[in-house]
Amino acid sequence: MIRRALPLCIPASVSAAALGALLGGRYVAASALIGVAIVFLNFVVHGLSLEHAARISLTALYAAGLFGFVVRLGVIFVIMILLNQLDWFSPVAFAAAVVPCTIVLLVFEMKQLSGRMQVDLWDFSPAGDGRVS
Repeated sequence: MIRRALPLCIPASVSAAALGALLGGRYVAASALIGVAIVFLNFVVHGLSLEHAARISLTALYAAGLFGFVVRLGVIFVIMILLNQLDWFSPVAFAAAVVPCTIVLLVFEMKQLSGRMQVDLWDFSPAGDGRVS
């Protein structure tokens, strides 16, 4: 799922930077770019944590899915607070990039996990050869 989402990072970054530069200059563009990068990093951590938890047990998978979301949102909030200490950082641009980018990725994830595509994403074989045990 991560490999399928990463190509979206480039157009999202370009759009956020262009809109930020247009509306407020280079610092707003940089703040928006940081927001997009944080969202995609969050998505990668989400995917990797679910992959790791799935190898342990179903309980670990559920815990990683439920509590991991809350923890990652808290980390994004702390990052925004820390970045807000910088004079050039724009929390409005950061949030304006984080919120829609997160929503787009959540919709993307729902589309990927619905229907026939879901079977293609699960791989329980130890060697990763695509066979379901």
